[in-house]
Amino acid sequence: MATKINSVSIDALIPYSNNARTHSKRQIRQIADSIQKFGFTNPVLTDESNNVLAGHGRLAAARLLGLKEVPTLSITHLSAAEKRAYIVADNRLAEKAGWDKQILAIELQALVDLDFDVAITGFDIPEVDLIISEFSPDNQDDEVDEDEPGLPEKSTGPAVTRPGDLFLLGDHRLLCGNALSAANFETLMQGEKASVCFTDPPYNVPIGGHVSGLGKTSHREFAMASGEMSDDEFAGFLEQSFSLIAGSSKPGAIAFVCMDWRHIAETTLAGKQTFGDLLNLCVWNKTNAGMGSLYRSQHELVLVFRNGKEPHRNNVELGKHGRHRSNVWTYRGANSFGTSRMEELEAHPTVKPVALVADALLDVSRRGDVVLDPFGGSGSTLLASHKTGRHARLIEIDPVYCDLIIRRFERHTGKQATLATTGETFEELFEQRGSVKASGVLAKTASARDFRGTVRAAWKRQSFRRTRQNSVRDPSA
Repeated sequence: MATKINSVSIDALIPYSNNARTHSKRQIRQIADSIQKFGFTNPVLTDESNNVLAGHGRLAAARLLGLKEVPTLSITHLSAAEKRAYIVADNRLAEKAGWDKQILAIELQALVDLDFDVAITGFDIPEVDLIISEFSPDNQDDEVDEDEPGLPEKSTGPAVTRPGDLFLLGDHRLLCGNALSAANFETLMQGEKASVCFTDPPYNVPIGGHVSGLGKTSHREFAMASGEMSDDEFAGFLEQSFSLIAGSSKPGAIAFVCMDWRHIAETTLAGKQTFGDLLNLCVWNKTNAGMGSLYRSQHELVLVFRNGKEPHRNNVELGKHGRHRSNVWTYRGANSFGTSRMEELEAHPTVKPVALVADALLDVSRRGDVVLDPFGGSGSTLLASHKTGRHARLIEIDPVYCDLIIRRFERHTGKQATLATTGETFEELFEQRGSVKASGVLAKTASARDFRGTVRAAWKRQSFRRTRQNSVRDPSA
């Protein structure tokens, strides 16, 4: 029995012509990647005449890599019949091994935490998500159980968060600021690039009269794009925010942008001009209809853009990994009957289901990826990122909604948010800032109307008014 490993020319090795084991191009590529990462750690087994007994896949991968020689171990004690039997047994016996899924989940999660490319293990990204999520305490769906409490109650006092605050929420970040500021993106991202963006910008539609709470719920208008902009102004608003998203995202990153039917044209145009290709238009099909005149609205639209021309990640692959997805997404709307969903509508007028966002992230990203949302709103993107093992980076302009995001995160995870500059917890800041007496300045800006006026005046000073190009206005140009 041979015990010495020799380096042999690839051209001198003879594959077994009746090898019943097949290797797809994809698998050979995976083996090649493994060899590049770890080295040729498992030699090709041959007989005394350099006929390959085991390692046909490794040999094909070596050819793909352009290697001239490979390590071999010569087995000389087997008869002709034993060689044929060994070739079958070597492949079949390996198939009979199983996995301790819980231990495997721990090992894969450890690799994710180390920022290691888990695809090199041979598991596809969707498989990794499924294995880890099966045993992850963060994968509890707070929207399935009707008895699960919804969002935290709205605070009636001044906001704890102040403009410019950067909060750390576990692996996630939240910045209170304007999504039209390049400096804010730099502060938030700190040199990182997002692999996916899921964002729900304001629709330039007044909240009053367009958001239903069965007559019992009223909301403050959004700070920007809440019906006060002209079509040109809103298009400029979208282009500016989209360009900052694109600049903070990796080439090939997917941007999911929510919008209603009234402004689908402006959103499509702005997205194509800044991101590039519109890959699809998905429809959130709600289980309950909302408000409307001729027709009651029961859907929202999610435009799917790709940032640049680089290939995008596709974890769906037509259901190959069990993800059977179409461009119609059916999830409960915020006005669905049920305690938790009505509480969500009371806290924020356009809250998105965490499950909807989580599924979108699972479609096009992997664990450990950075997820960007510059219109943080109620924080559904952050919770979906936490649930799926991604790292959320949020901007939210309204301090009141920043408070909501933080309290929602703390309630959901049991973890505490801290101010990045001082390390103080949100509760400690509440003790310092959470009363009118503690902050006279804060009390003066607590009014929703005053806050909106300040933001909109600043927006106009930045002159984001936009004149459409002649080629867009005049098709004959």
